[in-house]
Formats: sequence, C-alpha cells, structure tokens
Amino acid sequence: MTAQPRTVFDMVLDAFRGRKPEAEPQAAVPLSGVSAGTDLWAAFTGSAFGDGLPVVGSSTVTQVTAVHACVQLISGAIASLPVNIYQRDPNGEQQQLYDDPLWWVLNEQFNPRWAAAPGWEYGASSNLLHGDAFFEIERRGPAVVGLRPLHPLAVEVRPSSDGRRLLYRVTNTPDDGLDVAGSQVFDQDDIVHVPGPGFDGRRSVPPLRNHLRMAAGAASAMQEYTARFFSQGARPDYVIKADTGVSLSVEALAALRAQVDEYHAGLKNSRRPMLLSGGLDVKPLTMPLEDVELLGLRQFQVEEIARAFGVPPFMIGHNEKTTSWGSGVEAMGVGFVRYTLRQYLTRFENELNRKLFRQGRKFVAFDTTELEQADTKSLFESFRIAVGRAGEPAFMTLDEVRRRLKLKSMPGGDVLPTGDGAPVAVAEGTANA
Repeated sequence: MTAQPRTVFDMVLDAFRGRKPEAEPQAAVPLSGVSAGTDLWAAFTGSAFGDGLPVVGSSTVTQVTAVHACVQLISGAIASLPVNIYQRDPNGEQQQLYDDPLWWVLNEQFNPRWAAAPGWEYGASSNLLHGDAFFEIERRGPAVVGLRPLHPLAVEVRPSSDGRRLLYRVTNTPDDGLDVAGSQVFDQDDIVHVPGPGFDGRRSVPPLRNHLRMAAGAASAMQEYTARFFSQGARPDYVIKADTGVSLSVEALAALRAQVDEYHAGLKNSRRPMLLSGGLDVKPLTMPLEDVELLGLRQFQVEEIARAFGVPPFMIGHNEKTTSWGSGVEAMGVGFVRYTLRQYLTRFENELNRKLFRQGRKFVAFDTTELEQADTKSLFESFRIAVGRAGEPAFMTLDEVRRRLKLKSMPGGDVLPTGDGAPVAVAEGTANA
C-alpha cells in the first residue's frame, strides 16, 4: 500500500513527541497553507478561524473560574464515589464482592504513585477537557494489579492493520519515572479508553477545540479585560484639557503622559491627587456603556460555560436565577446524578467492565447512594419502612441497613423481619445482594 504523504502538522507532532520521522516521501507544504482555518493554524493558535480570542488549553482554561468550578464539581464527585464490584449469578441476582483484589485498586490505590481518588479525578478532568480519558492497565501475568493515568496528548490512537482493533502509542516523558524511554505501543486490551461525546471509533471531539472554545475563550478575554480595567488606574475615564491658546509640543505631551503613568497608574496610586499647571485642567468622563455592561456579560458567560458542561449554574455558585430542581439537598443531588453525572459514570463503567473482566458475570458500578441520600430524618424513616414498619412486610435485613450506615453486624441481623415479628431466614448470599 502506498504511504500517505506527511503534512507539516505530522512533523510538528513528531518533533513535540521526540519521534524520528519515518523514511517516507515528504510532501512539500507551501507557506500559504499555514493560514486560518487549517489544522496547522489551529495547532499553534488554538483557533481554526483566526477570531482573535485567547488560546484556551488545559492549563489556561481552568483559570476561568466557571470552567474550574464545573470540572471540579464533576471530577470531584466521580472521585468521591465508591466503586463496588458485583457478581451476577445465572438467575440474574447480584451479590456485592468485598474480597475481590480489584477493590483495592479501584478504591484506594491505582499504583504506588497514584491513589485512587486523584486518579479518578485526573481521568474525569481529561474526559471533560480533552474528550478522552486513558489509563494503562498494569498486569502481573493475567491479573490486573494497577492502573496508570495517561495524559490525552501523550496518547496516539490508530486502528490495527485489519481495522478491527485499536492500537495506542503512548509517549513517555522523564516525569513518568519509567525505564522505558520514547514511546510504547499497547493493544486495546491493555488500555482503558473512556470516550466522550462525538467518539468516532478512535478519538472523541475535544471540548477545548469545539463547543467549549468560544465560551471559554470569550470568558477568558473578558476576565483579562476586567483585570486590566482595575489594575491600570490610568484608564481613560478623564481627559486633560489645555486652555484655549495653549499648545503643547510633542516633547511636552510625552513628558505629561509619562508623569501620569508614573504617579497615577495602578491600584497603589488610585485616588492620588493630580497637580497640573500651565493652563491644564482635568475633565471627568462617564464610564462607557460597554464597561457598565461588563458584569452582565460575565454573568452570561457563566451560564454559557455551565450549559456546555451540562451543569446547573446554581451548583457552581451562579444564583442569579432560580432552579426548578427543588429546594431540598436530596432533590438537587438526585437531579445532578440523573441528568449530569450519570452519562460520565456510564462511560467509565462500560469501559472498565469490558477491559477488566471480559465477561458479564462480574461488573463494577459507582455507588451514588451518598449523593442521592436524604437528610438524616428522611433516611432513618426509609430504613424503618425497609425493615418493616407497623406490620408492613420488610425487604431489608437489619445487617443490610447497618452496612449502609457503616455499622457492625449484630447477632440475628441477617434474618428478614416479618409483620408478626417472626424472623425469616435469608438465603445465603441474598443479604449481600
């Protein structure tokens, strides 16, 4: 098969990753091809359209507080959830496993360098900003002994020769602390690849280059403008006017401008009296309308960014408008899990199950109980109903309730209460279902 000609964009990536380009025909790219709208233009500017907005990257975009709040809310919620391991029997009943070796990896320590909570947070942040999250599956023989989070920009995804599988080229850096220098190629069975919206079989649509770029870029521009607005005290909200007949030379104008900058620019010189002579006078100017509306524009950008992440604005501190999610913490938690968090959790669970277990008998699931949990009074009332209240039939044992509250089991707690007070023995394994 004839090798495809390489583009300047491919050569830029090779240089960035420290790779030596393969010996193949090089296609000449004219300088006119480096223009707005091309991939090479976007690689250096962050914008494919030359719209003049600030470049947004994973390090700069989180300087916008609304973006940071959305990413922190979703990734922090995922990192705080327990990852339970279940076993499904032929009858469809599910039993939670407490002694599976993978429980420690998924809940406490990915590997000696990564605790589980920051590992999940890193992966979720990568998914939110770059569209994909990657983890190397560390094995000892066939057994999974750890996960290593990978930066999305260090992973190149390509199909296998027959096009039925994916191969992952991972570029290692000195910070990885690995003996293997350069890059490694992994089969898809050794990489957990959590895609995002727009997945095309290889990579997902990166939010930083698509739906988040305009909103975050505009918010970043307004944030920078606001900072300059307040830090440069010599902004043009006044004019220095000379009396009729007084003419200043170019040198005099330069000296006056330097004096104003030196004695009146910056926050430390604000409110400092101005001394003028030679027929000069200060005339105040009203604040331009666009400056008055700046606060309103920034509030609108908060809503735009929250909409891009699927986060209700009130959950990131934007309380200008009311919410229809209810006023209780339980209603807010249930709505957040159901409409925002569940789509991310499903992607993580689906990829973990097909890469770690390879069969349907065992599976993992994030436990969202604490996020959806009601207040203490309502919680205890629901447990009273579960164990049988006022003669009603019970559907949970006392040990199951105590396990939810992280309490020790008690003698006789593994029996199901009945309405007449007579205990009913629970079949083995049902109490853990």
